[in-house]
Amino acid sequence: MFDFLKAIIQYRHMLWSLTKNDFKQRYLGNMLGVIWAFIQPTATVLIFWFVFQVGFKAQPVDDFPFILWLITGMFPWFYFSEGLTNGTSSIVANNFLVKKVVFRVSLLPIVSLMTALAMHAFFICFMFAMFLYYGYSAEVYWLQIPYYLFSLSILLLGLSWLTSSIIVFFKDTGQFIAMMLQFGFWLTPIFWSMKMVPEKYHWIVQLNPLVYIIDGYRNSMIYHQWFWNDINMTLYFWLVTPGIFILGGLTFRKLRPHFTDVL
Repeated sequence: MFDFLKAIIQYRHMLWSLTKNDFKQRYLGNMLGVIWAFIQPTATVLIFWFVFQVGFKAQPVDDFPFILWLITGMFPWFYFSEGLTNGTSSIVANNFLVKKVVFRVSLLPIVSLMTALAMHAFFICFMFAMFLYYGYSAEVYWLQIPYYLFSLSILLLGLSWLTSSIIVFFKDTGQFIAMMLQFGFWLTPIFWSMKMVPEKYHWIVQLNPLVYIIDGYRNSMIYHQWFWNDINMTLYFWLVTPGIFILGGLTFRKLRPHFTDVL
């Protein structure tokens, strides 16, 4: 871990350069360029808002406007989905760095995460602006958002190490991740409330570590609760996430020497 953190500092300029290039290349040739990175998630939120608020006449959730309740769940999901999708393909997409350049390959998933993080930072600011627009003043609980963002980033990095190393040998991994993200979206309480699930089944839903993050964003922005108030979920998350982080790191380290032969 010490060597890994040292490598981040050592290659920080290259990481920043790769992040900017990654951001540009995704939307190269489009008339609106990188603006598309923000248009698509925004359009998704507006579609869901229109369907459920206008079409199905969704009522305020716990006396909060439905759109505010919705974005506190969808914005962290966007970061997770974008980070995992691009983190999974980070090694294959940058195979020239694996084969020809002396570079710590384990840093490549961080480039994808930094790109997704830049977009998420915009949506966090947008979320704050929406709450202020609706007349809700800033609260000290909002300061928890960086904590949940850090927690989600650690989870993402471990998963990205795992999936990015496996996809080199099994190309179907990308399709499997896309399918799991589709299932995960509907099985995670993003636009539905845990109150809709019988209490005896809550523990099954809460096995998903993303529930901790989604609830954390809402507890910070809406319900005004500190993360230590639900100590059981906090302990569970920080038992599962380091396990995924270590598993991803060990898998990456084990498969790394064979990347060049396969790519």
